[in-house]
Amino acid sequence: MATTDVAPQGTGGQLGRKRVVNDMSIQVATVNGSGSQSSNTVLLRAIFQMGVPVSGKNLFPSNIAGLPTWYTIRANKDGYIGRKKEIDFLVAMNAETAQDDVMTLAPGASVLYDEPLALDKLRNDLIFYSVPYDKLVATVCPEAKLRKLVKNMVYVGVVAQLLSIEMGEVEKAIRKQFAKKVKAANLNLAAAQAGFDYAKASLQKRGAFYIERMDKTAGKIIIDGNSAAALGCMFAGCTVVTWYPITPSSSLVETMIDYMKEHRIGPDGKATFAIVQAEDELAAIGMVIGAGWAGARSMTATAGPGISLMSEFAGLAYYAEIPGVIWDIQRVGPSTGLPTRTSQGDILTTAFLSHGDTKHIMLIPSSAAECFSMASDAFNLAEQFQTLVFVMSDLDLGMNNWMSDPFEYPTAPIKRGKVLDKNDLEKLGGFARYKDLDGDGVGYRTLPGTDHPGAAYFTRGSGHNDKSSYSERPDDYENNMERLNRKFETARSFVPRPEILKGANAKIGIIAYGTSHWGIVESRDQLRNEYAIETDYLRLRAYPFTREVHEFIEQHDRVYVVEQNRDAQMLSLLKLDLKPELITRMRSISHLDGLPLDARSVTDELSTMEGK
Repeated sequence: MATTDVAPQGTGGQLGRKRVVNDMSIQVATVNGSGSQSSNTVLLRAIFQMGVPVSGKNLFPSNIAGLPTWYTIRANKDGYIGRKKEIDFLVAMNAETAQDDVMTLAPGASVLYDEPLALDKLRNDLIFYSVPYDKLVATVCPEAKLRKLVKNMVYVGVVAQLLSIEMGEVEKAIRKQFAKKVKAANLNLAAAQAGFDYAKASLQKRGAFYIERMDKTAGKIIIDGNSAAALGCMFAGCTVVTWYPITPSSSLVETMIDYMKEHRIGPDGKATFAIVQAEDELAAIGMVIGAGWAGARSMTATAGPGISLMSEFAGLAYYAEIPGVIWDIQRVGPSTGLPTRTSQGDILTTAFLSHGDTKHIMLIPSSAAECFSMASDAFNLAEQFQTLVFVMSDLDLGMNNWMSDPFEYPTAPIKRGKVLDKNDLEKLGGFARYKDLDGDGVGYRTLPGTDHPGAAYFTRGSGHNDKSSYSERPDDYENNMERLNRKFETARSFVPRPEILKGANAKIGIIAYGTSHWGIVESRDQLRNEYAIETDYLRLRAYPFTREVHEFIEQHDRVYVVEQNRDAQMLSLLKLDLKPELITRMRSISHLDGLPLDARSVTDELSTMEGK
């Protein structure tokens, strides 16, 4: 549906509608490998530099270059940065998808297209702008082989003129994008200027959408979640990274390599870290466990298929009680699924990963800032509870551009948990590795190389008693499993607590997590303004669930759990945790097309379920 009233006034004619300022969705449809990513980033950053809140989402193919790709920029004066379902301004550069892209638009949208496509014949309720890109790029780029890449920067200039984006900000963004390549920066600036000049001289502005300067981005940064996670892991003291490349997690480690080379080289010129590309995900998690057992802060990054392969090793780490951190940048499954689409489909699998009775701690960031801060949380919790901790990001968060406040420099000391050193052992004389002395389910451990005869113990994935001796006694096994469960229960009080937003005497609650958060924030306003539906909102940040989650459900007549998977996986986890009488209050809203969750989809479904 259109977001403003539209009144068609004849074929290709002026469309009468009210002026819309700093509230639009711009979609650029190109082909993979055409160099459009730089152009799109420049356009995003130019709007951001004008003080307008923005987000950028890249929908790209999982196959070779030449296939369709779409990049969507959301600019919104109110700070909504989730995906907008409607497209207001289409830049059609791909002949293969152009007609379909145009036919999906709501009346009143604008279409900027390459002249040979002749898209203005398709509909009479849209605003069309035709641009001879090949002619324009030829005037600024003598080298024919470069024109394919530089051509994309021409549309940046055209869009800038049509939407009133300042060319000074476009130039600043180009200089930043090509900071170390002055010649390339000059060439791309010339292309953008050519597009701007052509639009100013030859195109009549008829669309309703404008960008005007604001002051809502001062002091903020633009960063993707994987880069934020890489920074966070470095600041958290990670020294061992083992990985196998897989979309969409690869950029996390690739970025971390650059950061570590810059900031983690010792005075002697030698690296104080090890980053190893393993032969597969099994080897990667095995190395993480080995390094964690030896006392290093170790991690890997993967996606759903890698999580599946890590199942048996995850059980070993859980049962032998070895710390480690796993970043799961979730994508659509099962199997290979849609490798370049986003999802929250690994929640249930990861919570109980491995055979037998296992429960794993999961942290769930929703922003780049939380990717940074939860890195420290993950390593601290892993060592405190001597277990694997999974950080459940997703493709939307990991690989897309997000506006963020600068990250706070970590000041809290690293928490190593219950580690006994030589002095401790001198006083104690020895210890029982798996004995619960404090009632929290967590035993004490020593690290290899501790210079004391009482430091040694066997690390077993098989049955053992509290002294780590091999045992098949039923009581030993039962005691050990009950202690592990007690440890998990203790973790409820230490994992990040949920964020709770209250309405006005709301009887309806919404629970969501991760990147679904951004659609929920906007949807709650839509529900209030369009249907007079007041809601309270709880954003989950971790599993196991804290007491606030139970209290939130008890306080509401109906609770909608919104998630990006088919089978209501988080709702299933909640039902396992709740009192039976509370389960009937729960409802599911699922989003599973692989696109980031948009507010309108939530609003439409929840209002329908409420009978509105």
